[in-house]
Amino acid sequence: MTEPPRRHLSTALETLFRDYDGPPFALHLWDGWSWRSSDAEPPACTFRVATAGALHSLLAEGSQVALGEAFLRKEVDVAGDLFSAFAPAEYLLAHPAPLRQRLLRDAVRGVAGLAITLRLGPQHSERRDRESIAYHYDQPIEFFRPWLGRTLAYSCAYFERRDDSLDEAQQQKLDLICRKLRLQAGERFLDVGCGWGSLILHAARHYRVCADGITLSRSQQSVTQQRIDEHRLDGNCRVRLEDYRQLDPTRMSYDKIASVGMFEHVGLANLTTYFGRMYRMLKPGGVFLNHGIARAAHSHSRGNDSFIAQWVFPDSHLVTLTEAVAAAEDAGFEVRDVENLREHYALTLRHWVHALEACRDRLLQVVPERTYRIWMLYMAGCAAAFERGDICVCQMLLSRPHRGRSGLPLTRQDWYAP
Repeated sequence: MTEPPRRHLSTALETLFRDYDGPPFALHLWDGWSWRSSDAEPPACTFRVATAGALHSLLAEGSQVALGEAFLRKEVDVAGDLFSAFAPAEYLLAHPAPLRQRLLRDAVRGVAGLAITLRLGPQHSERRDRESIAYHYDQPIEFFRPWLGRTLAYSCAYFERRDDSLDEAQQQKLDLICRKLRLQAGERFLDVGCGWGSLILHAARHYRVCADGITLSRSQQSVTQQRIDEHRLDGNCRVRLEDYRQLDPTRMSYDKIASVGMFEHVGLANLTTYFGRMYRMLKPGGVFLNHGIARAAHSHSRGNDSFIAQWVFPDSHLVTLTEAVAAAEDAGFEVRDVENLREHYALTLRHWVHALEACRDRLLQVVPERTYRIWMLYMAGCAAAFERGDICVCQMLLSRPHRGRSGLPLTRQDWYAP
């Protein structure tokens, strides 16, 4: 493979990044050659490139998947602040590939990366959704415990102050959801996509409801059942391996329902089915809280060609808040409140990334290094996307009115009362 001419490469980089105004960065090649985006400021991060093929993936090809896969193969690594690396990467991806390739054709040669796809039936069929969920969530629980913290809550925390610990912020999130739903002792409560049981355990212990959780992950079901047994809540908590489409309103209906971090797996085509099933599972006068990530209307959706869709959340699809609200209203819901917690998720992800870094040696005893690097890159990238405003996370409070009565008070003051 021909070595890239350094003079051409330097000129191409200077041309390509002429209008870049993000954090300064450096590029360091396998033979010691380096380039800096700014002579006036030290680089916040350095991209270390191990091969000419990786340089092609980084610059000329420059797709999100190619960049991510080069990182997984350790052909491209980042020294310094990982979060700052996403600004030059996003700047690069904003330039059309033909323009980049024209600028770099004399400077870079290489090969394309790999790609993975699931071939398990139609997208968002029940079988394929089960496989997609298992791919992401069925890591050993010993991988998640060190960085998720005491609650095992794998969703956006709620920071009353920026210096709250992760455990404090997650407890505050669980309680905020219960307060928004205004859970009362003896009510029947359903958590759709219950994860490792954090919310149903909190609701049963502190609000004395009868709480059911459903998940598609056998690992999550097993861990949740263990936690129910440990807390001696088997009379108030149950967990089932069940798809939301299998919920039967003739068998059981609920006073309150929540879905936290599951909405992203539904898909645009299934939004009407999803909200319709939640509506039918609620008793008249019931309330549903949907907590999920949405794509900003102005952002460019890369869909199935994104690194996350290929390597992290197969078949995930982010809809806009407008699309979500429209589907909820079409199902019959009345929208009572929408709260955007975008900054809270950026803070949550930073906590997770720092914990992943701190626990690296421990985690590598549980999962391969490639798995560890996937999660590091995914979480740091998501933090950057939340900070830019490309994505947000919203809590939608929806009611099923009974003869026009929502059953809700006139104000939100009780959400924040001592």
